[in-house]
Amino acid sequence: MSKVAPIDQRKADHIKINLEKDVRSALTTGLEHYHFVHEALPELDLGQIDTSLSLFGKQLAAPILISSMTGGTEEAGEINQRLAEAAQEMKIAMGVGSQRAALENPRETPTFSIARKAAPDILLFANLGAVQLNYGYGIDQCRQAVDMIQADALILHLNPLQEAVQDAGDTNFSGLAKKIEEICKKLEVPVIAKEVGWGISAKTAKLLAGCGVSVIDVAGAGGTSWSQVEMYRAPDEFTRELAATFVGWGIPTADSILNVKKAVPEVTVFASGGIKDGLDIAKCIALGATLGGMAGQFLKAAAISTKSAIRMMKLTKRQIEVTMFAAGAKEIGELDVSHGKLAKIDR
Repeated sequence: MSKVAPIDQRKADHIKINLEKDVRSALTTGLEHYHFVHEALPELDLGQIDTSLSLFGKQLAAPILISSMTGGTEEAGEINQRLAEAAQEMKIAMGVGSQRAALENPRETPTFSIARKAAPDILLFANLGAVQLNYGYGIDQCRQAVDMIQADALILHLNPLQEAVQDAGDTNFSGLAKKIEEICKKLEVPVIAKEVGWGISAKTAKLLAGCGVSVIDVAGAGGTSWSQVEMYRAPDEFTRELAATFVGWGIPTADSILNVKKAVPEVTVFASGGIKDGLDIAKCIALGATLGGMAGQFLKAAAISTKSAIRMMKLTKRQIEVTMFAAGAKEIGELDVSHGKLAKIDR
């Protein structure tokens, strides 16, 4: 396994680059091609709009997920604390960043475990890179990650392109499906398979469903491009040019949601990747997702303060409520595409 020092530095680099650089994909999410049918007479009271839902035995106030971002450095621990405090206040779900750094260096554990200490009641997701199952990890490490933060589920993230353009990345993705299936069978909590920004195809969705994952987080193209992030931290021009090649790679978020819902309609879908506000989350719900995840906006807010993060989450929730009100949907389930509230724009 790699030494932990490079992991620490990579975590710090990722935070800095995401806060300071333009790392957007050249693609869009595809959500701009959809709009809600406006109802001038919704016959609803805005104050009675209900965005709540239940997932994995926990009650959420809104279908908002603080997407997995960080951990493993002192700065990351402070950000995780602020995000968790805000999530506890807002009663929304949260995922932490990859916990590999803490597994390889237990001194980093508090930068992750702080999330549960700050938010004892939220729906909280642990996180490991799926490819690490080919580099010595197994059910024991997965259980350690879950126990570290008393998680309600484990995210196994999939990032083949990032690893391929990263200096000394872990690129052996061969035979992973069988190992993911083993984790799904043995782990005591649900497993979430998550891309990191390039989307999920119908073929991959079927493969993951066959492994037994409970949720697929599509993390489609249109937001942060991790190949761009790696471009900024490349150690030489060759690696920089390689990473820059893929700024337009991936499956847009809207297409990814539809891919999964068509291929494996029984699997729960989380939507992330370029989601910028509550209106986008509402569109994702209408397309078939259960939660909509945002990262960059919450990261930037939490870098300022917990209060700033809470404000951003309140705004996002209100955007969902107003969307539902103007579209004539009293409850979150009424946004479903079967209710005919979302239309595709012909261009």
